Amino acid sequence: MTVANLTDVLMPAFDEGYGVAGLVVLGWEDACAFVAAAEELRCPVILQAGPGCRAHTSVSVLGPMFRTLAEQAQVPVVCHIDHATTVAECQAGIDHGFTSVMIDGSRLELAENIALTNAVRDIAHPHGVSVEAEIGFVGYDEDTVSLPTKSDEAAELVNQARPDALAVSIGNVHLQTSSETIIDRPALAAIEMAVNCPLVLHGASGIRIKDRQWLATHTKVCKFNVGTELRQTFGAALRDVLASDALLFDRNQILSAVKPALIAQTKTVLKSICAKRL
Repeated sequence: MTVANLTDVLMPAFDEGYGVAGLVVLGWEDACAFVAAAEELRCPVILQAGPGCRAHTSVSVLGPMFRTLAEQAQVPVVCHIDHATTVAECQAGIDHGFTSVMIDGSRLELAENIALTNAVRDIAHPHGVSVEAEIGFVGYDEDTVSLPTKSDEAAELVNQARPDALAVSIGNVHLQTSSETIIDRPALAAIEMAVNCPLVLHGASGIRIKDRQWLATHTKVCKFNVGTELRQTFGAALRDVLASDALLFDRNQILSAVKPALIAQTKTVLKSICAKRL
């Protein structure tokens, strides 16, 4: 059985100094490509169903889909709900087979965030489901501005809510299409002094490969969420396939032709994060 939760894959990474990729899934084909790439490299992977994915496909479908891939994989696969904002969303994920949930209370006051994280932990842990929390707010490229994580608030949330992993805001940005992120290393060091649990960086597509490698091997950052650069690869490959044959109409043929490029880029992502383990 290769179905895993965050604790299963992040604690070895935390102890041994490498990272694990949380890859943003939008459909069956990319989920298959992500697992295929992880199997080729023999490294764990986290499949993530974010709000966009869940708006397009029901959690009742996504849960069994993720579990099917995880159960058949040759490497540990985490089935993760990303950016849930309510207990009900997390409960739905648990009910349909997800092994991990992220409760995003980053827009709330600290006390509310702690209470919400505690509520989710109370329903998740009895089922062996891990919980990721967030403190500070990770903004969106050319849209919502970030709110940096304060180390004292991070410590209070971890001490009172005891999440299995903590997402932080230290310069990382969601949906960034170029690698321009500058990580606030002093802020990260302060957070590391304050908490002793695996840290998570959302928006890792905007982080340069050499910075990912440094973060994975020299800090407590163990989980790197990657979506945008893989979506870019999928879109570019899809355009090339369609342009190459005006008579190609079969959806399965089209998406099968896209898969090799997506696997190749996923392997590049995994190598940048999990290199020390490979």
